[in-house]
Amino acid sequence: MSMANDPAVIYIVDDNPAVLDAIRWLVEEVGLLAKAFATPQEFVDELDPQSIGCVVLDVRMPGMSGLELQDFLSRKKINLPIIMVTGHGDVPMAVRAMKKGAFEFLQKPFNDQILLDTIISAIKHHKSVVAKTKQRQKASEILSSLTRREKQVLDLVRGGESSRKIAQKLNISIRTVEGHRAKIMDKLNAHTVAQLLKITQMAEQTSFE
Repeated sequence: MSMANDPAVIYIVDDNPAVLDAIRWLVEEVGLLAKAFATPQEFVDELDPQSIGCVVLDVRMPGMSGLELQDFLSRKKINLPIIMVTGHGDVPMAVRAMKKGAFEFLQKPFNDQILLDTIISAIKHHKSVVAKTKQRQKASEILSSLTRREKQVLDLVRGGESSRKIAQKLNISIRTVEGHRAKIMDKLNAHTVAQLLKITQMAEQTSFE
């Protein structure tokens, strides 16, 4: 399993040996780690689902197309950004790939610098997505660990209730409510109610991913 400080991996999948070697050379020339595959199946067999990076993927390949590979990764919930590389006649396929969530598509022959810039942007995007996902998961775990009473207080705080109203509804003292609020804020590392609401909303998003 990859660690957060491991180097990003640029996976290149293209059945054209010349294109495959050219992109790999270009990527390695600027000091990035490249892994090249002539078929989607080879890529799937070697892929580390936890890796940070992106996929430079040819749209049209025998056996499994780029779109089919994109669908496969989506079903497996592997969110590596995909840069589709297309020939002139494959632009409609690339457009469909974009609608399905591809990061970008480049038409052959592409400018080397544009490809490198796109790869760098994809890596930055993936790092940001992974970091936010980890934050949501951590917040979700903390919410799950709250006591029953803390969850009751939190629900009422999120509903806009004052400490006095919460105390009345739960039949406890205002001081007890404030104590629960302080513990909740501390556990979630929130300094304001606005931050608390943002964190809880973020945590709930994990249920839909």
